[in-house]
Amino acid sequence: MAEAIAFDIAGGLASKLSSLALSQIGLWWNFKDDIEDLKNTISTIKGVLLDAEEQSMTSNLVKNWLEKLKDALYDADDLLDDFSTEALRKDLLSGNKLTKEVRLFFSSSNQFVYGLKMGRQIKAIKARLTSIRSEAKMFNLVERDSLVEPSFMSKKRQRTHSFVHKDEIIGREDDKAALPKLMLEFQSEENVCIIPIVGFGGLGKTALAQFVYEMVKDHFEMRIWVCVSNIFDLKIIVKNIIKSYLLVLDDIWNEEWEQWVSLKKLLMGGAKGSRIIVTTRSLRVAKITSKCQPHVLKGLSDDDAWSLFKEIAFEQRSTDSTSSEFVEIGKQILERCCGVPLVIRTIAGTLSFKNSKNDWLSFKDNELARISQNGGEILPTLKLSYDHLPSHLKHCFAYCRLYPKDHKIDVRTLVQFWIAQGFVKQSSPSQSLEEIGLGYFKDLVERSFFQEVEDDETWFTTCKMHDLMHDLAELVAGTESSFVDSNSSASEVSEKCRHVSISPLLIPLLKGKKFRTLLCFPKESEQSQIMSEDETWDLIISRCRCLRVLKLNNLNLNIVPRSIHKLKHLRYLDLSDNPNIKILPKSICNMQNLQALKLDWCVGLEELPKKIAKLVNLSHIGCVHCYGLTHMPRGIGKLTSLEMLSRFVVDKDGSHGGADLSELSGLINLKGELTISNLGFVKNAKEMFRAANLKEKQHLEALVLEWGDDNNDDDKSLEVLQPHPNLKMLKVGGWRGDAKFPSWLSLLTKLVDITIWGPSNFKHLPSFAQLPCLQQLKISNLTELQCMEDHGPNERHGDTESFFPSLKVLRLWNCPNMKSWWRTTKPIHDDSNEDDTTVIRASTMAFPCLSSLDIKYCPLTSMPLYPSLSEKLKLVNTSPRPLKQTIKMSITSTTPSTSTSSLPLSKLKSFHAENIEGLDTHMLDDCLQNMTSLERCFIDSCHLLESLSGWQQHLIGLKTLIIKDCKEVDLEGMQWEPLKNLSCLATASTVIDNIPKLVSLPIGLQHLVQLESLEIRNCSGLRSLFSVFQHLTSLEEFSIRNCNELELSAAGMQIFQDYKSLRALWLETIPKCQHLPEWLQHLTNL
Repeated sequence: MAEAIAFDIAGGLASKLSSLALSQIGLWWNFKDDIEDLKNTISTIKGVLLDAEEQSMTSNLVKNWLEKLKDALYDADDLLDDFSTEALRKDLLSGNKLTKEVRLFFSSSNQFVYGLKMGRQIKAIKARLTSIRSEAKMFNLVERDSLVEPSFMSKKRQRTHSFVHKDEIIGREDDKAALPKLMLEFQSEENVCIIPIVGFGGLGKTALAQFVYEMVKDHFEMRIWVCVSNIFDLKIIVKNIIKSYLLVLDDIWNEEWEQWVSLKKLLMGGAKGSRIIVTTRSLRVAKITSKCQPHVLKGLSDDDAWSLFKEIAFEQRSTDSTSSEFVEIGKQILERCCGVPLVIRTIAGTLSFKNSKNDWLSFKDNELARISQNGGEILPTLKLSYDHLPSHLKHCFAYCRLYPKDHKIDVRTLVQFWIAQGFVKQSSPSQSLEEIGLGYFKDLVERSFFQEVEDDETWFTTCKMHDLMHDLAELVAGTESSFVDSNSSASEVSEKCRHVSISPLLIPLLKGKKFRTLLCFPKESEQSQIMSEDETWDLIISRCRCLRVLKLNNLNLNIVPRSIHKLKHLRYLDLSDNPNIKILPKSICNMQNLQALKLDWCVGLEELPKKIAKLVNLSHIGCVHCYGLTHMPRGIGKLTSLEMLSRFVVDKDGSHGGADLSELSGLINLKGELTISNLGFVKNAKEMFRAANLKEKQHLEALVLEWGDDNNDDDKSLEVLQPHPNLKMLKVGGWRGDAKFPSWLSLLTKLVDITIWGPSNFKHLPSFAQLPCLQQLKISNLTELQCMEDHGPNERHGDTESFFPSLKVLRLWNCPNMKSWWRTTKPIHDDSNEDDTTVIRASTMAFPCLSSLDIKYCPLTSMPLYPSLSEKLKLVNTSPRPLKQTIKMSITSTTPSTSTSSLPLSKLKSFHAENIEGLDTHMLDDCLQNMTSLERCFIDSCHLLESLSGWQQHLIGLKTLIIKDCKEVDLEGMQWEPLKNLSCLATASTVIDNIPKLVSLPIGLQHLVQLESLEIRNCSGLRSLFSVFQHLTSLEEFSIRNCNELELSAAGMQIFQDYKSLRALWLETIPKCQHLPEWLQHLTNL
């Protein structure tokens, strides 16, 4: 709403006009008195804005006055920004030598002309605001103090949100019982039945559909969820649901009968019993889509509504403080929420910030009393929570209207948008703007303005907005923000619009000239369409001179024009994912207001601008995966405001005149991840490494040290590159120095992720076992590595409980000399039966919570065991001995009363064994019998395998089976019948590759009547499919390649004719198949 935004803008202007910098500007150009008058005028107006906000709810005259005021305030802000920009330019130039540019700038005639021009403009805006102030007298507005709202910095609340998790549904027991029953028992003549769930926004249709989606999952082979919202595109929907058996179409609005008929024809190919859940606010949609009686959702019962309300509103109160008076007022307020969960959560979240009974009474008797709640219109009630936000949060929330509905919002980017627009106010230099902006976001989360919030322990990463909250943002933003897509006309965008999201192809249609935000969201369907790059740039630069935020990522741009410097107000520029951009224009360094420059995935970019040091306000340089960068520009170390520098590239041979590592010294505010590449080329390494001052960068979370391809690292010790103990991720690649790892590693007790890759001279690594937080350890291409720990298994310090207490992922690749985890006195062979020290130690040492293990080309015969694996075990070209020992744990420690779930590897979901010497039929049977939770099994190049039998009855949950290049295996003896329950799986597939003994498909394969995907490759002896293939009628994908003896005559291919479910058929290099029959055209689902 204009009134709330106007208050925030006025506050920002008052602060700027009171600053010493602007006072100095007034002295320079002789309009100090005008600035003082403007400050007084704005302060007077600001004093009555809170009263105007209240009156605007019932008076269109006041509302229109506020719109006019807001427009004038924006223009005043642009003018002041002009002053500040020119002053900053003057300050920067004055520090240089007297170049021609400097002499011209300081010439008396130039200064005189500029002063006259600026003086006229400030007098004009002062007169405009004075006139608006005079108009306010007719409304009898009174001055008010600012809203009394606790800021996030002073609150004592510890919770990160106040809403119920999306998977928790309070109440609705009848709905939770009725819908699954309707789903499974409703009888229909058609294969596919549509079940509509109807109710107005915020009732919880989507949450209930999610509940049903999980409840009935075992009854369907494939499940798909499509969020449709306002866009009803048949191609997009069908692309996502082509294999669906249980499909949810969430939030349908389209009421066009013809489009539903077209979609229904495409959906009817599903198997008998398929179901589609449709959630909609429209009964008309329900009638169009289905003959089934819709399930109409009502509000929560009084008891359930109260349970939800008190859980949020009273969450932080002690039992004593939740007095009967609060309960009574709360129940009166709850009556106006109509049992709508979203409204209850939002209102309760607002009240949770109000600590006195009078505050609650005021909310009930004043704001809530004005709301007319009928016809299911709940936006007015939701707006009450918006009305009670502090003004800065109102501005931040309204800005989110620019995102498409159901968009996954990157939280860090959103905060940077807020900062660029000036929404984030810094009251203390001890906190960065980004930290304060994150606090704003937390405040909005606590009040339920966002949902599906995800985090990575240090930062919120992504979130979404409920559709109703998006509608609310659209309502309160008014004409100030517009979202322009292919379904709306850019010509309808108001001339006074300040923020716009748009498809890039529609930019030429924009007419406004006061945009502060331009976000391009290209649609998938537009990716192949050609955008006139020159025209787009010309239009942006000529019409959008007030821009603060410009997002042009992933548009296949080739150039950035020199004229970009004319966007002098710009704070945020995103050019990422444009791989054809090679250089940036020098003029970009004249954009002194720039705070964030995003260049991630600009893989063709060769260098950053040489005079980047002139961008004194730059806090973020994003150059993740900018592999083409050859060096960093000199002077980059002067950017002491930098908080994000994702990549620092050492100049390999000095030919580019690039910055050296000493320029990192003063950048002590760096956060996030820093990659330093080409370290192997550093001259005077010890001195330069120390000068980088990594030890003082306490906010850095991740450090990547890349050494490059120089072979002389003898003088380049890692010891001097010690980072701060706060580091959470460390990656070291290609270091060829001495074989010792630095001593500081043990000090990094907060490490969560360690990655080390070669080539390298490491013969052993320090013990990582005692690092308490380590969750991922990845080692690869260390060809000299002999062991992970340079001591014997009995010499390890610490107790068993502290052995890798948090490790979840372990990856060991291509370490051909690592035969043991520990240093040993003699080698251990795969066929050894000796219980030597190492074997005994290994049998008692185990990773306590490891879930994923991946070993490739490492001949490890002895290592800690891994009985707790739950996600993945991948073994390629390695010893089977540790696997055998892990399985033996079940033999030596299991009693008849032990449950199957406690057996080693019983929770494993994916098993991959490839070229494992010594893995024979007996050993594989022993392993797979334990893996009762297995969903994916991949057996490749295990030449001792002769048969696959004895374990199938234990793997009733198997979804994918791949058997490849096992030359001695006989599939005929395999027990296929126990795998017939593949019908309940999400995806079922079988791959048979390079099995020379396979002459015909095993007869037992006929039991897999629900098999969806079958691939047969390189089976030179295969001659026939027919005896079994006719039973596989659920097959959707069939591929057969390089089977030279297979006879697949036209007559024989009749077996495919009845395969109505077949959607993909590959026939490749089948010499005896000369041509395809004409009837293949009748397979309409192909």
